[in-house]
Amino acid sequence: MATVLYITAHPLDHEASYSLAVGKAFIEAYSAENPADEVVHLDLYKENIPPFDADVLRGWEKLRSGSAFDQLSDGEKSKVKRLEEVVDQFVTADKYVYVSPMWNFSLPPVLKAYTDATSIPGKTFKYTKGGPVGLLPGKKALHIQASGSVYSTGPFAQLEMGYSYLTKVLRFYGVESVEAIFVEGTALSDQAVSVKEKAIAHAREAAKRF
Repeated sequence: MATVLYITAHPLDHEASYSLAVGKAFIEAYSAENPADEVVHLDLYKENIPPFDADVLRGWEKLRSGSAFDQLSDGEKSKVKRLEEVVDQFVTADKYVYVSPMWNFSLPPVLKAYTDATSIPGKTFKYTKGGPVGLLPGKKALHIQASGSVYSTGPFAQLEMGYSYLTKVLRFYGVESVEAIFVEGTALSDQAVSVKEKAIAHAREAAKRF
């Protein structure tokens, strides 16, 4: 049995979001193909993902300097503990499905915060004399990304910093298998329906081999 983290980063629901509609089709098809697997939904707009603020940085520094956890302030304790829970959940999962829109060529802020929370030395990667080494080999990921225009190929591809960033982060962790389903051209009203339908068909097919 595998554990799949279904990580969504959109404030609306699947009826109002192209990316979530495709994500819903994917995860339903995946669950039908893999009924024994556990799918854990993380709605990042509802999850508590602490940003790397002063409490977090000071708390980590105190722990590195030898202070006991009980010596941290209440704010430091709660945020450091929560971040540890987030990364531990991520590390123990086998597969990752990210669903997000492209905003300003990149990821929604909540998804960037989540990648920060999972980028922890000793958990998802480690430093060595030869450079950083990923600690999550053998895992796999999929990113479903919707955008108003086409950014995966063509003249605007150099502007795409959502999937490309997430792929770099995951491969930094040692996750070499990173697929994508692009839901592109949704801002063009005459293409939006067909774009969505094609992406849903793609998602259902991809679910059979994920």
